[in-house]
Amino acid sequence: MHSSSDFTVPTVDISPYVPGDHSSGADATARRSVASEVDHACCTVGFMQIVGHGIPDEIVAGLASAMDSFFGMDPAQKSAYICPPELNRGYTAPKSETLSLSLGLDSASGMNDYFEAFNVGTGEPNTWPESVGFRSAVEPYFAEAGRVARTLTGVFADALGESPDLFSRITDRSLDTLRMNNYALDPGTEVPDRELTGMSEHTDYGLVTVLWADRVPGLQVLGTDRVWHDVQPVEGAMLVNLGDLTARLTNDRWMSTLHRVRPPVSGGTIQRRRSAAFFHDGNLDAVIAPLASCIEAGAEPRYRPVTVAEHIQAKLAGSRGGTANASATREAERVRRAVT
Repeated sequence: MHSSSDFTVPTVDISPYVPGDHSSGADATARRSVASEVDHACCTVGFMQIVGHGIPDEIVAGLASAMDSFFGMDPAQKSAYICPPELNRGYTAPKSETLSLSLGLDSASGMNDYFEAFNVGTGEPNTWPESVGFRSAVEPYFAEAGRVARTLTGVFADALGESPDLFSRITDRSLDTLRMNNYALDPGTEVPDRELTGMSEHTDYGLVTVLWADRVPGLQVLGTDRVWHDVQPVEGAMLVNLGDLTARLTNDRWMSTLHRVRPPVSGGTIQRRRSAAFFHDGNLDAVIAPLASCIEAGAEPRYRPVTVAEHIQAKLAGSRGGTANASATREAERVRRAVT
């Protein structure tokens, strides 16, 4: 089923938490209001749009230009930057991943995903394209997105009523990845009659995702009504969603929401869409277990403790290695309930 008009992704102005931004007073009352709005979004949707994030327009424009320069290269040139499946870096060619397998499920469409991507990040060696200006444009955006992600985890701690160091102590050596995505098909590629899967249904793996995206249709979020809803960012906003590790940490008080990308097809070709997702995943050796404050009296935690590394490796073995993730039982059950 597809979206109805009453579904909304809340827009939250986080400027009271942004260092150096005094436009809103940045006082305790303003921060409490932001934390309350974030808590509501995390409990009800698992997605939000943030404004007042402070990322300069020129840095976003530089990122978009760098993506255009790389994805516009000849396929053979791009393929030189493909890395082994176990290394979540470099180039991903179209139809080489199935993200739904990270949940232990086959893609609903029965096809591999049609997006292409390029990944850079921390914790693993990067492979930088030789495109002039690519690295010098991507690195400033990576730094800004990381700042925003860390700002958000500060908001999260306040929203949960936890110590300010709740996230900082598990993210001081965080595995962070920027995945730059391009949804387009090479000229002459045959588009199947059935709905095209740009990126199959999945949840994000880590703590929080900060997403820049073109204001082009394609992203769909599964609501609590079990309906897929179309989501496009408002002007100047970043889309933010929670990952599985935050759902685990909050014992499902907050939602790691299923989403997918279905690029619009017109005249046998995909309307091009670009996005860049910054995944803030936490320290590889950090142990993630439900917070005592999120477990109701007399209830049992819904998740066993797991390290960030164990969780991420199992998810990547699905999406990149083609092996269904057997450990994502709760996440997979959410998909099954949603699509039946």
